[in-house]
Amino acid sequence: MSDQPARTELSTLGEFGLIDRIASAVELVNPSSLQGIGDDAAVIDAQGLMQVVTTDMLVEGVHFDLGYVPLKHLGYKAMVVNFSDVCAMNAEPRQATVAIAISNRFSVEAVDELYTGMLAACKHYGVDLVGGDTTSSTSGLVLSITAIGAARTEDIVYRHTAKENDLLVVSGDLGGAFMGLQVLEREKAVFRQDPNVQPDLSGFDYILQRQLKPEARKDIIALFREMKLKPTAMIDISDGLASEAMHIARRSGLGVRIYDDKIPMDPLTIQTARDFHLDPSTCALNGGEDYELLFTIAQSDYEKVKGSPHFTVVGHMTDKASGYQLVDKQGGLHALKAQGWDALLKS
Repeated sequence: MSDQPARTELSTLGEFGLIDRIASAVELVNPSSLQGIGDDAAVIDAQGLMQVVTTDMLVEGVHFDLGYVPLKHLGYKAMVVNFSDVCAMNAEPRQATVAIAISNRFSVEAVDELYTGMLAACKHYGVDLVGGDTTSSTSGLVLSITAIGAARTEDIVYRHTAKENDLLVVSGDLGGAFMGLQVLEREKAVFRQDPNVQPDLSGFDYILQRQLKPEARKDIIALFREMKLKPTAMIDISDGLASEAMHIARRSGLGVRIYDDKIPMDPLTIQTARDFHLDPSTCALNGGEDYELLFTIAQSDYEKVKGSPHFTVVGHMTDKASGYQLVDKQGGLHALKAQGWDALLKS
């Protein structure tokens, strides 16, 4: 007997058959989702709230490598990175649409795996998949996700509203996703040299999860409500701490100062960086894909975050003339540079 998994060609379903297959697995849970897949457009009842909308595109060979990224994990991550953008507006994600371009090298079962990950993310975050599009591709897999969130007008937080002397705060820890990627790339290189060598990923669970199955910090948005804390500005960390801090500063017409010794990192991230002969702080500043929240608060709100295991104050906003600065562990000042990954520059 063959142990090869079943493979059903996409051509046996056709576009409408594939859409029906996807729709059959979708169950709407939000009262605001009045019409989902199956009509010319979704219908969403804003329920008196402001709606926030974000779109992110993921392209095979640019944003992900299917050599080591399972399709189920890719589907999950594709949704989460959009939910994270909604959370960065201090809003809650509610609906999403998915546009997919896929070649005939993928089977029906492969598409099922991809959507299993997407629907798992939707279920975990209470989001409805309400529409999208499917088309063929001659160059690889392309995903375009649009997420729609909701918030009260007074709760929405922007990037451009930080104030001078505000504290710069981050959730969670940083650099883990970047180091998880380094481990995956190393094992891929080893496998290319000798396909008989099995990847050695033992002991790297945390940083691999940070890379392959990140989470949006919807829990932090809920925590803000409990703490009666509203950030003055906020952004999610997709391109690295330095880049995101500079985005807030630039959009707010301010400078920023980050303290190297305050940057939160997991011990595994630090040790793995050193094993790769990398500076851990550089990985946290420029690695990206952590999807933690970076936000500013008034100094009068410091007591609300002081001692919290969820937050770390990593710096503060300064006047525009002071520019963007990094304070090293010896107290020296250095120009803060955004060296995060830029998809437009990837060859």
